[in-house]
Amino acid sequence: MKNTFRNRKSISIYQNKLPEVLVISTFPPRECGIATYTQDLVKSLKNKFKESFKIKVCALDSEKQRHHYIDTIDYFLDINAPDSFLKLANEINENENIHLVLIQHEFGLFKNKEQDLLQFLNKLNKSVLVAFHTILPEPNKLMQQNVQQIAKSADGIIVMTHSSSNILIDDYQISKDKISVIPHGTHLVEFKDKETLKKKYNVEGKKVLSTFGLLNAGKCIETTLDALPSIVKENPEVIFLIIGKTHPSVIKHDGEKYREMLEAKIKTLHLQNNVRFVNEYLPLDILLEYLQLTDIYLFTSKDPNQAVSGTFSYAISCGCPVISTPIPHACEVLKDGTGSIVDFENPKQLAQKIIDLLNNQQLMKDISSNGLHKMAPTAWENSSIAHAKLFENIADYAISLHYKIPEINLNHIKRLTTSFGIIQFSIINQPDINSGYTLDDNARALVAFCQHYELTNNNDDLVYINRYLNFIKYCLQPDGYFLNYVNENKEFTAQNYQTNLEDSNGRAIWALGFLISLGDILPNELSLNAEKILKKVLKNVNKMHSTRAMAFIIKGLYYYNLKNNSLENIFQIKHLADKMLQMYKHETDTNWYWFESYLTYANSILSEAMLNAWQVTGNIGYKIIAQVSFDFLLSKIFINNTIKVISNKGWLHNGEEISDEKKGGEQPIDVAYTILTLSKFYDVFKDEDYLIKMKTAFSWFLGNNHLNQIVYNPCTGGCYDGLEDTYINLNQGAESTVSYLMARLTIEKYSEKKQQCKNKLIVKQFQEK
Repeated sequence: MKNTFRNRKSISIYQNKLPEVLVISTFPPRECGIATYTQDLVKSLKNKFKESFKIKVCALDSEKQRHHYIDTIDYFLDINAPDSFLKLANEINENENIHLVLIQHEFGLFKNKEQDLLQFLNKLNKSVLVAFHTILPEPNKLMQQNVQQIAKSADGIIVMTHSSSNILIDDYQISKDKISVIPHGTHLVEFKDKETLKKKYNVEGKKVLSTFGLLNAGKCIETTLDALPSIVKENPEVIFLIIGKTHPSVIKHDGEKYREMLEAKIKTLHLQNNVRFVNEYLPLDILLEYLQLTDIYLFTSKDPNQAVSGTFSYAISCGCPVISTPIPHACEVLKDGTGSIVDFENPKQLAQKIIDLLNNQQLMKDISSNGLHKMAPTAWENSSIAHAKLFENIADYAISLHYKIPEINLNHIKRLTTSFGIIQFSIINQPDINSGYTLDDNARALVAFCQHYELTNNNDDLVYINRYLNFIKYCLQPDGYFLNYVNENKEFTAQNYQTNLEDSNGRAIWALGFLISLGDILPNELSLNAEKILKKVLKNVNKMHSTRAMAFIIKGLYYYNLKNNSLENIFQIKHLADKMLQMYKHETDTNWYWFESYLTYANSILSEAMLNAWQVTGNIGYKIIAQVSFDFLLSKIFINNTIKVISNKGWLHNGEEISDEKKGGEQPIDVAYTILTLSKFYDVFKDEDYLIKMKTAFSWFLGNNHLNQIVYNPCTGGCYDGLEDTYINLNQGAESTVSYLMARLTIEKYSEKKQQCKNKLIVKQFQEK
C-alpha cells in the first residue's frame, strides 16, 4: 500500500476536511460510453453518501480538442502532452486531502501512452484503483505485461463481469484477491405506461424493436435489417428504432458512411415504414422512456471480445426482453430466463427469436420480470455502495461511510391508495388491486400520515388520514372486533375467519390512539370519529391474549391517555402490563431477558409497551423490565455497526445465536418498529447510543445490510418487500412502504439531534474498525 496518509485514520474528524477521491476518466460533454458511465457513477456517489468523501474529477482531454464542460472539472490530463502525466502525479501527491485515485481504463484511451500511464502510477503515493472496461482474452506478451504492471501498481482492480475477472486470473495471472467485480450500473426507473409512451413518441399501435448507442460498424445493425423482412411479413406493425448519433471518432475518420450504408439497405429491402433513425445523443430521461416503450431490445455487436455493454443493461432495467449476440457480458447476464442469445451475424436466427417472442406475450412478461430481478443489484445506488465500500477498504478506513438520508417521498404510498384505502400488494411498483386491502396496512398508513402531518402541517395529508380512518371504521364489526382482510370489491374474505386477528385489532387501536393524541393540531372531527371507534373496541381488549396485541393496545391506550386521562385507561394499561410482566418473569433466566422463549417479529413493540406502561402508571418495575428487555434485544440484532433483525425464516430461540444460516427473511417492518422504539427510549433515557442506533438501523434501508443493496427505492418512493439471503424482493407493497415512511419520519423528527451524535458515531466506527 502506497498511501502515506494511511495511518491518519481520523484526519477528516480532526481537520474537519472530508477525504477526497479523484476519478480520472473521459467526461461529458465528450460523447463516449466511459464518459457517460463516469458521470453516472460520480452522480450516484455524491447522491448516496454524505459527509463521507468528496469526489473530484480529472478529465482526459487534449489541447487539440478541449471540450466545454458544464460540470466542475478539477484536473485535466492532456494525454498528448509529454509531461502531463508526471505533472498530474505531482499535483495529486501535493494535495494531502486526496486519499484515493480511481482510473477508468480503456485501451483506446491510453493507446501509445502505456508507458506514460505506468510512470504516472508508479509516481503516485496515493491508493489507486483501476477499473478495466475491456479485458481481452489470450493477450500477446506485450499486452499481458502492460496489464500486469498496471495491476502491480494498483491497490485494487475493478471489472464489470465475472468472465473479465476470470480472464485476468487465467490469462494475465492477476491475483484473485486484488480483483473486485462491480457490474455496470443501471438506472432505477419509475415505470410509465407503455402505450402512453408509444403515443408520445409516435409509435402507437406498433411492436417496437430498438437498439441504442453511438453508431459504428461494430454494432452490426445490418444483422437486424437483414432479419426484418421475414419479421415484418408476420408482424407488419413492427418498427425498428435505431437510437443514437454516429460515434465522433467514426465521424472524424469515415464521416457518415456507415449510416448511409444502413439507409441504402433499408431502401433496398423496402423497410422505410419499419425502420426509424433517432439520430440524437438523447438526454437520459428521454432515453429511458424510449427503452420503456420498447417491446424487444436488440444487441447485435459482432465483437466477441466486447467485455461489457451498458446499453442492454439499461434496457433490461427498463423491463425490455433482450436478444443479444454472445459477448461475455450477455452470456453472463442473459441466462435463467432473463433473455436470449443468438449467433454473431446470423439474421435468420435473430428473426426467428424475435418472431417467437412477439407471438408469446406471457414469455415476454416473464423475461421482463426475470430481467428486472436480475439487474436490481446493478442499480447505480448499489454500484455506488460497492465502490464506496471498496474506497473504505482500500483507503484503510481513512474514509468512513455515512449514508445520505433521502428526501421524504409520498409518491408510491399515494399511488397505492384508492378512494377506499391502501392496497395490500404491489407487483414491482405497480399496485395490485387483486390483492385487496387489510386493516393492518391502513392502520399503519394512518400512523404514518399522522406523523407526516405533525411534521409538515400539510393539509393534503388530511384527505389520506380521513380515508384510512374510514377504512378502519369499515372493518369494525357489531361485536366490537375488527376484521382484517377486504377484497377489491370491498367484501370481507374467508381469511378473516381462518386467522387470529388479535394483532390486527391491536394495531388498529394503536393507530386510533395515536391520531387522538394529535387532537390539538388535527381537525376536531377526526379525533371525535377516532374516539368513537376506539370506545367500541376497548370493551374487548382484556379478552386478547396475544403478546403483541397486548403491546399494541398498551401503545394505543398510552397515546389515547395523553388527551383523555382517565382511571379506566390506567387500569386497562396496568392489567395488560401485569400480564406481560408475568410472561417476562416466567421466561427470563440468566442469559435470556425476554417475554417469550423466542424472538419473532415486531419484538421491540413489547419493550416499548412496558415503557409506555411506566409512563402512565409510574410503576418502576415496568421501566426496569422495559430497559433490560430492550437492551437485550439490541444486543441480539446490532452487530458490527449494522442491524440484522430476526429472520422470518426461523425465529431466535433461547440458547441460540443469530447465524449466517438464517440470513435473509429480514422485513422492513421490523427495522421500522425498532427505530420507533429507539426514539421512545431516547426520549425517556436521553442516552445518545439510542440515537446512534436509530441512524444505524435506518441505514439498513439505504444499503447497510448483508447484501450491501438498497431496500428503499428513491426513484419510486416505495420500499422493497424484504431482504433475502441472496436477493431483494423487488415488490413494493403497502407494509414495507409504510414501514419505511414511519421510520423516515421518525428520523426527520430527530434531525436536530443527529448532528450532535454524528461525531460520536464516527469515533465509534473507527474504534470498531
